[in-house]
Amino acid sequence: MKDGIHPGYRDVCFQDLSNGFKFVTRSCVSARDKITMEDGRELPLFKLDTSSESHPFYTGTQKSVNDMGGRVDKFFKKFGKPAAK
Repeated sequence: MKDGIHPGYRDVCFQDLSNGFKFVTRSCVSARDKITMEDGRELPLFKLDTSSESHPFYTGTQKSVNDMGGRVDKFFKKFGKPAAK
């Protein structure tokens, strides 16, 4: 492999900002912040808006569009169904 052309692949801590959940994995992502882990390692910190711990699909709180009071049906009644091609 050529030197200097590959990104730095290292351990990175990802933190979910909505609930504080942290996990460590290997990544090439660039991160400005650093965090000291419980075992004493200092790792780059990448902040996430959502992760599997807070995403509605994975937590089971996601609602289907069709189950939200018939909103789709109301829309189609008011504006009509899209024309078939």
